[in-house]
Amino acid sequence: MDYRVEEIAQAAGVGVDTVRFYQGRGLLPPPQRRGRVAIYGDAHLERLRRIRELNRQGLTLDAVRRVLEQEGRAGFAQALLGALERAEGERSYSPEELAAAAGVPEPVLEAMRRAALLEPVPIDGRPRYSETDLRSVRSARVLLEAGLPLEQLLPLAREHAAHVRELAERAVELFDRSVRRADRGDALAPEEVVARVQQLLPAASALVALHFQRALIERVRARLERRAEPADPPATAGEADEA
Repeated sequence: MDYRVEEIAQAAGVGVDTVRFYQGRGLLPPPQRRGRVAIYGDAHLERLRRIRELNRQGLTLDAVRRVLEQEGRAGFAQALLGALERAEGERSYSPEELAAAAGVPEPVLEAMRRAALLEPVPIDGRPRYSETDLRSVRSARVLLEAGLPLEQLLPLAREHAAHVRELAERAVELFDRSVRRADRGDALAPEEVVARVQQLLPAASALVALHFQRALIERVRARLERRAEPADPPATAGEADEA
């Protein structure tokens, strides 16, 4: 729900000056701007009510800020982990279940795990795999059924994984600086960061996959063009004598 400053002040049971005071002290995130109008949301209202509750407990503004920061970090971490889990799929698989669902023997899973193509998460002391892992194993099965040898695919996979980890780390740093704006005064609210992650994660994944697909297509076309080039014609008898 959207609120103007007068409306959110009334809903929270405080004065307009109090809303602006909390905002000026950094206790309340800045509102969105629609032209010259400041628009607040339900998250702002919840924050105002929490500040009032902490004030009634006798906490100073500095103490309120520390409590809110701790709650914000914990809530942000849980929300972000939830978004990442939803991206990977809610169901998890044991090694036996994953092998059966993907239609491959378990040694293939172990080989893919060593190549960093699979990353199980320990749950109750046992490795569990995500729905993303299931899609990866099924893709690997297609490659193997096409005749690509596993012992030569795995070195390529390990090299790819090493580069991907480095690029992913740099991409996360770029997101932190440019989107989350963690080191700037206009940093996004936690709920907005989670929304951006949910929006950007599939887009970034698709971009990388499509780029690799395009590179493969270009390499195939280049090889076909080289094979289609006519060979040098044989020399004639006269040309051979002149040589």
